[in-house]
Formats: sequence, C-alpha cells, structure tokens
Amino acid sequence: MTADSSSSRSVPTTPVCVLGLGLIGGSLLRVLHDAGHETFGYNRSSATVEAATADGYQASTDLVATLRRAAETGAVVVLATPVTTIEPILSAIAEHAPGALLTDVISVKQEVEKVIARAHPGARYVGGHPMAGTSRSGWSATDPTLFQGAMWAVTTTDHTDADDWLAVASIARLAGSRVVPVAPDAHDRAVAAISHMPHLTAAATAAVGAGESDLALRLAAGSFRDGTRVAGTAPALQRAMIEANGIAVLNVLSETIDRLIAARDELRDHGTAEILVDDGHRARVAYERLHDGEPEPISGVTIGEPGWQEELRRQAHQGRVWVG
Repeated sequence: MTADSSSSRSVPTTPVCVLGLGLIGGSLLRVLHDAGHETFGYNRSSATVEAATADGYQASTDLVATLRRAAETGAVVVLATPVTTIEPILSAIAEHAPGALLTDVISVKQEVEKVIARAHPGARYVGGHPMAGTSRSGWSATDPTLFQGAMWAVTTTDHTDADDWLAVASIARLAGSRVVPVAPDAHDRAVAAISHMPHLTAAATAAVGAGESDLALRLAAGSFRDGTRVAGTAPALQRAMIEANGIAVLNVLSETIDRLIAARDELRDHGTAEILVDDGHRARVAYERLHDGEPEPISGVTIGEPGWQEELRRQAHQGRVWVG
C-alpha cells in the first residue's frame, strides 16, 4: 500500500442518468447539474417531470429513450426508486443500456444485488446509499444541499472494479458527501440498527403518545418531536426499506425488545431504569465524539492496488471516510 488515499487512475467525467426524481434522486440530479455535470433523469410521473423541466433540469417520462441516451453517452445510471420497483427498470436497462455502470441510492444493498442478479445478471454495479433525507418526499422536497457533509456508503467487495468504484465514489464526492466504503452485508446490518430500527421506535413513540390523548400531543415538545420525526415519512417508503432488510431488522428489533423488557423488569422490581439509560447515554456520547469535527480520512490506500477493497473496508470500520 502507498501513503496516498486517492488513486493515480484517471476518472473520466461522465454523464449521470438518474432514474427516479423523488427527494433523493431529484436532489442528486439538481446538485450534479448545478455543479456543471451533465445530468438527465427519468420519472414515471408526468407532474414530476414537468416540475423538474420547469426548474431547468432535463427529465423525461420515456424510460426507453432515457436509457438509450445513457447507452449512447456512456452515462452512469443511478437507481433512485424504492427497491420494490426496480426489477422492471433493471430489465429495461438490460435491454437498452446493458453496458452501463449502475449504482443506486437505495437504503438496502443485499436485496438490490439479488434483484440485479435476476433481472440483469452480469451488470456492472457498485451500490450506494447517501445517509441523508427528510420526512418529505417528491420533487418539491428536493434540495441540492441535501448531501453536503453527509456520509455516503459505497459498497466494495473483493471483486469490485477499481474504476467503477472510483466513478461512483466521485459522484458522491461531487454531491458534497464523504464516502464510507462498506461490504453489502455490513451495510445492511448497520443501517438496520441506525436507520431502519429508528423508524420503528419513532412509530412506537408516536403511536403511544397519540394514544394517550390530545393533551399529551399538546404538551409534546423537543424529545417527542425529534424522536418521532421519521415517523412522518410516507408509510409506503418506510415499509419498503424496513421490509427489504427484514432479517437484519428482525435481529436489532429483537435486541431492542430484550433491552426494553429488561428495563421494564428493572423499573418494576427495583424502581430504577439505570442500565438502559446509562447504556444509551454512553452510546450517544460516543456518537457525538465520533462526529465532533472533521472525520479522519482513510489513508495508505491506492485504489486498484492488490487488497485495496479489504483495506478500505477495514479502515471504514474504524470510523474513517474516503475523501478522494
């Protein structure tokens, strides 16, 4: 390994084709376009396409024409629709842009790989997942600053092509994010704990609070507001990501239930909630410490050298990020 965290390989500036122009896909289209990068997109909703084109962005409701353009221009194709909708899109990609490099912004990675294996076997694919979002959705919610400073998971296995990985990582960097290299299975376990499970706990907190009375909702302030924010996300979008990561979510849900049962028993039998509160406080402090200031960059890795994928993953597990 060399001491250079980037690579001497040249990453050509290629167009980016975004399929799905909701909050994440639309925001990506906007930030790349606004940075001077050639971008174009597809959405099945004519209202979304009309809104995007009215704002000065290139968008179409014609998937085949969009994919043919991607093939002609050598564009990187970004899947930006829920995982439950990507199989027919992938079949169309296999027919009209079979050689295109694919990435995505979907919150699960192993399920996406399974669908690709069925619908477009042999596809060039490097998974992606920007850890950014709001409870709002649709083109009206898009924001070109959404990814600024965010962590963007970019998958790497021992067989990932260096140039393909750099192309996808460079898109994340151009959007303003820091890249976190991660294996697909490790990604799904991590997001189950820090993203998908919080949707379920937010839903439980909201349901319990609302079930008390409108008095409780009137009194609700910061802890309720912040703790239930993601429960405001469209239910179909929440279900799509949670259910697609079912095994990993079941594991962390079981751990959460076990911890809550232990807290209930401790409070009932001893009148305290010490263990869970203390554990949670320590975890929150660790999170704040890790996110205080600039993250430590990955170093000593040249993309494309033997073992580069494993070394990226190893340093990412130490909390480091790839900054190019």
